[in-house]
Amino acid sequence: MEVILENIIAYAFVFILFVSIIAFYLWRNSKSSKETKAKIDKAKELGFYEPVSLHPVVNLEICIGSGACITACPEKDILGIVNGQAFTINASRCVGHGACFNACPVHAITLLIGTEKRGIDLPHVSPEFETNVPGIFIAGELGGMGLIKNAVEQGRQAVEIISKRTKRTLNADYDLLIIGAGPAGISASLTAKKNNLKFITLEQDSLGGTVFNFPRAKLVMTSTMELPLYGKIKLNETSKSALMNLWTDVLAKNNIKINDQEKVEKINKEDEFFEVISSKNNYNVNYVLLAIGRRGSPKKLGVPGESKEKVYYRLLEPELIHDQNILIVGGGDSAIESALLLKDENNEVTISYRSAGFSRLKPKNQEKIEEAINNKTIAVIYNSTIVEILDNLVVLSTDDGNHKIEISNNLVYIFAGGELPTNFLEKIGIEVSRKYGEIILKH
Repeated sequence: MEVILENIIAYAFVFILFVSIIAFYLWRNSKSSKETKAKIDKAKELGFYEPVSLHPVVNLEICIGSGACITACPEKDILGIVNGQAFTINASRCVGHGACFNACPVHAITLLIGTEKRGIDLPHVSPEFETNVPGIFIAGELGGMGLIKNAVEQGRQAVEIISKRTKRTLNADYDLLIIGAGPAGISASLTAKKNNLKFITLEQDSLGGTVFNFPRAKLVMTSTMELPLYGKIKLNETSKSALMNLWTDVLAKNNIKINDQEKVEKINKEDEFFEVISSKNNYNVNYVLLAIGRRGSPKKLGVPGESKEKVYYRLLEPELIHDQNILIVGGGDSAIESALLLKDENNEVTISYRSAGFSRLKPKNQEKIEEAINNKTIAVIYNSTIVEILDNLVVLSTDDGNHKIEISNNLVYIFAGGELPTNFLEKIGIEVSRKYGEIILKH
């Protein structure tokens, strides 16, 4: 009898423990679902829900809600769990890292670019990175992959493919000409050196490409990547200068020279090679790799006074600017990050933004700008546009043009984005089309 009683107690304890575990799981799942739904509603309200470029799409018929995709994402709050399955939250903040894609144990995630509502202009590129013009390849941001790690990998892969089919033409000066010295171009140059190709790399600006144009103090978010002729690089948060120094050192150690401040103006197809005409020279080459950014030239506002010397389109050395009245035009991450850096140097900073509120900012930037606004260390004029830039003033229009205000000003920084180099691509013969939810990566 005693044994039976002990067994009953043991079974009852196990049963209660089992029920408790199930109840705790259901409670935690319900709590998590409510929190994620609230975040989705907030994202829709702030305009973060709709993706703007590469983003994950979850197949709910396969998803088991392991949460591996959420843990793997370095941006956080891009994905969340609702009723035991993954859903996108702040899709517009996705930087195309692809970590969620690789982390999913059941291959339920596909990476798409563009949506049914919002298209993305992209050049035609084959799985081997070749455009519709045979012999011209594209890697990195221009092809839709903007993250440093992805660009580095694409630059490497593209040149590996080119090296396997390299032809030797007597009239060609080089096997390969690489245009752009950002992450993709640097990786491509190192890979070309590794494969003993005769190559040259041209950069219209300076080494680093888009990264060079970041403010000096800006942190560059990256992750473990394989850099040709160097090996694995494991970085979580690093400064722009540290990353630039790394690239400079590895290029120097491998005797690779980048021709900076040399802009490519034309690419003509000859019978046996391409004639590349730059601002400094002409080159005959067998293959061309475009490793340039999507922004191309900065967008200008076309307002009176925009040509004044006090107007800039990028911020390079915020630590050298003090005690100035500064106007920042724009509401994206670049504009907000620049405003925050300049605020820290004892400047009077005002942001002019054409919308009623900031949207699609990275979470850290959203948090910091809200804090600065609350502390009144940065002033923001929403629903405003520049009318005219004067020597010591800037005239803004608000309330749909019904009201004008003047603010004291010494410097103007315009962050209105850049224009896709469509004209340049079309002159070469490369086709550009708008992608509406096209699959980039699928298991």
